[in-house]
Amino acid sequence: RRATFVPSFRSTNKPTTMVYGVIRNLQASLKYRGGWKGLFEHMYTNGDYPFKFGTYMGADTAGNRYYENRVDYPFGQHRWVEPGDIHNFDSASIPPEWHGWMTSMNDAPPSGEEAYIEERKKNIIPLCESDANIDHNVGHQEEVYNFHHLHNLSTVRSRGWNIGNPVVGLPPGAKDSYYTQPGSPYNDASIRPRVNIGDLGGGRVYKSEKWADRLRTVDEKAALEKAKEALTQKAIASEEASAARRKMAMAQRGAGTVAGA
Repeated sequence: RRATFVPSFRSTNKPTTMVYGVIRNLQASLKYRGGWKGLFEHMYTNGDYPFKFGTYMGADTAGNRYYENRVDYPFGQHRWVEPGDIHNFDSASIPPEWHGWMTSMNDAPPSGEEAYIEERKKNIIPLCESDANIDHNVGHQEEVYNFHHLHNLSTVRSRGWNIGNPVVGLPPGAKDSYYTQPGSPYNDASIRPRVNIGDLGGGRVYKSEKWADRLRTVDEKAALEKAKEALTQKAIASEEASAARRKMAMAQRGAGTVAGA
């Protein structure tokens, strides 16, 4: 018997449901992001569609904002950052404390660190009196300054001689910020001062004969070879004359005669 296909209500309205879901998602995103500017900024920085929604967890000194949503997104995508400077964002701009939270090394966001310490201090039993102005085990922490909020200073380096690094805002001629070990050619304390041993004229100073040979012109090299050849011939002639004088002196002393002849 021939089967008759009867389209279901669900299959008939699936495109309509999808379009309606996109429209509702767009409306919620506009409200959540504060308008079209915030929405386009989110699409430009994160490239997420459908647009991500989450709970605001805090911000850092660079203006980066951190969000979390454990319900709608799988593990590994449930935490994200929205950069404060959308045109110069770098992964090294995320502080270590927020990086630990982003990678799920810990679940307590840094924004709640002070409240957590204050709560845990109630369980600390003092063993002796102390005049220190720190009453918890974290201790004193100095304020740390990072160039353009970059915590990995290996990125704060010139991209070439005298051009700086426009990506991180390093001007030309500025010193690189990353650490160099003693003995490194990039360590100022290990750089030996240049000592020149000669000048070929025209600003062509050199510190070794090999360097001088690279700076000489073809004519200068030919003239130098000719001078070397003349010195060689002069040395040979001088040695031949000296040998002749020695031979004559030996002959005058009777060299070459047979004894008793």
